[in-house]
Amino acid sequence: MTTRGAVVSPANRLRSATSAVNERRAEVEPPIKSNEEEDKLTTNKSSLRDRMADEEDEPGFDEELDDGTSGVDVGHGRRKRLFSKELRCMMYGFGDDQNPYTESVDILEDLVIEFITEMTHKAMSIGRQGRVQVEDIVFLIRKDPRKFARVKDLLTMNEELKRARKAFDEANYGS
Repeated sequence: MTTRGAVVSPANRLRSATSAVNERRAEVEPPIKSNEEEDKLTTNKSSLRDRMADEEDEPGFDEELDDGTSGVDVGHGRRKRLFSKELRCMMYGFGDDQNPYTESVDILEDLVIEFITEMTHKAMSIGRQGRVQVEDIVFLIRKDPRKFARVKDLLTMNEELKRARKAFDEANYGS
């Protein structure tokens, strides 16, 4: 996807996909006029979500086919969703509906898997060939201050946890 020779970033793709979902949501959910209509709409929404949840378990014609670039193939062209539960919780935490649309979660998951895949391939090409090391990931994100700060925080916390576990084990089991 390019626009006048420029590469469209995953963040911009997410914004455009989110706006498309929001437009669809506006078309699907008309403004509520009375309590009676609100009750009907709530009942219809819950039954629709129940049906959609049932359909997720069964392969359908509208399921996304695996293009072989990411995800885990579980047979018959369907891809196992690896991060759906976590992404739904994160989306809710960042202000989305408690039960976001499956399409929104799927788009976000595709972007996450694409990012992880690209970073892994880049990390494998630098440093020791064919191996991914923490230093390689840190090197790749060094120019993005937010990601770099977050990774630094997580690595520091990991070291503190290792030291605390070691101290706990030494106290309980002796050395």
